[in-house]
Amino acid sequence: MIHFEIFTFNPFQENTYVVWDETLECVIIDPGCHVYEERKALTNFINDNKLKPVKLLNTHTHIDHVLGNAFIKRTYNIALHIHEKELPILSNAPHRAAYWGFPAYEHAEPDVFLEEKSMVTFGNSSFEVLFTPGHAPGHVVFYHAEQGFCIGGDVLFKGSVGRTDLPLCSFPDLEKSIRTQLYTLPDNTVVYPGHGPSTTIGFEKKHNPYVRL
Repeated sequence: MIHFEIFTFNPFQENTYVVWDETLECVIIDPGCHVYEERKALTNFINDNKLKPVKLLNTHTHIDHVLGNAFIKRTYNIALHIHEKELPILSNAPHRAAYWGFPAYEHAEPDVFLEEKSMVTFGNSSFEVLFTPGHAPGHVVFYHAEQGFCIGGDVLFKGSVGRTDLPLCSFPDLEKSIRTQLYTLPDNTVVYPGHGPSTTIGFEKKHNPYVRL
């Protein structure tokens, strides 16, 4: 059975996820930890629960989701997984870090490219990779069908969707991703987003003002 802990980091209030199962192998998704206190909170949790990080995953590579990539790679000697179409966004991260006031940002290069419908495994568990561009060109969502949840990054929020006024964003692509990749999941599927509280597919299909069936 999968368990996870959510940390909310950096001024963008970004949700970072540590996900593990009974083997205590874990993956770290979208580490937004930037300052010492945030990094310490994350590593203390991992150490206190005797978890073993085996993979570092990015749903996408906007600056608020990658601030801790280099720290996590260095601390646990694990590979960074992104979709290949995120390379232009990740390459621009140092400039975005300077723009948003993160002078201590450390850049980390990816090691593995995620592919649509592939499986990301850890311990006895796995996530299916759903390709969901729009908010970012190589955005992915990590879906666990057995327990009925996904870690969705910045695609779908409670009552909202990811912004599309950034470089390489597209609202038509985002809408298509939500309709074809997320709204086709069971209604009781829980979406744990990159910012804010969780929601369900069924709730958003009925009430989301931006993409409603």
